[in-house]
Amino acid sequence: MAETEDNVNEEQAPEAETPADEAAPEAEAPAEEAAPEAEEAAPEEAAPEEAAPEEEAAPEEEADEPAAEEPAPAAAVDEPEVEEEQLTPKQARKRARSTHTGEALPQRSTEDRVAERSEQRARKAAHRRAYRVKQRERHAGEPRAEAPAAEPRATGKAKVRQGIVVSDRADKTITVRIDVASRHRKYKKIVRTSSTLHAHDENNDAHIGDTVRLIESRPLSRTKRWRLVEVLERAK
Repeated sequence: MAETEDNVNEEQAPEAETPADEAAPEAEAPAEEAAPEAEEAAPEEAAPEEAAPEEEAAPEEEADEPAAEEPAPAAAVDEPEVEEEQLTPKQARKRARSTHTGEALPQRSTEDRVAERSEQRARKAAHRRAYRVKQRERHAGEPRAEAPAAEPRATGKAKVRQGIVVSDRADKTITVRIDVASRHRKYKKIVRTSSTLHAHDENNDAHIGDTVRLIESRPLSRTKRWRLVEVLERAK
């Protein structure tokens, strides 16, 4: 009986082994079949990743397109330039001094300086002429204002004085002393005073000690306001 049981177990053992061996290849087969499916799925998943750089490249191309359109501002060059700020002569000189670097100008000859001065004068003269023409055009239609009436001139006779010549050293000029005697208003005493005048003597006719007559005239110099009329008495 023991032998029969051993034989039975031996007969059953190979049968038990065969299903396990057959199950192993079947288990390996699905794994091998799943691997190709994973490999096929991997390229499909990688495809979007490869497409991503293309999508990123698209904005770069779009970014490059505006760069090609940069020449558009060239049309703005044709637009009229904005007029420069109008500066007064004082402001222009101040701006020129502020931009001056302090370097000394090269030494110039006398001819160059004369030519530069002449050119500057001509430029200023042209500026003055243009300004005057502009003013005339501006006031061309306006009626001209009437000239103001001349101030009335003082009427009356010129003053006349008589005196004695005290100096004739200057050319065509004499110094005359005028003696004045008047009575004091309160004390009734005779008060004598004198004053000196400078008079014009065209022919140097009067000399020291002569009694002369003078007449008031227009200002002939800084001190001369009188003119010789005649010599009344010669000095002895």
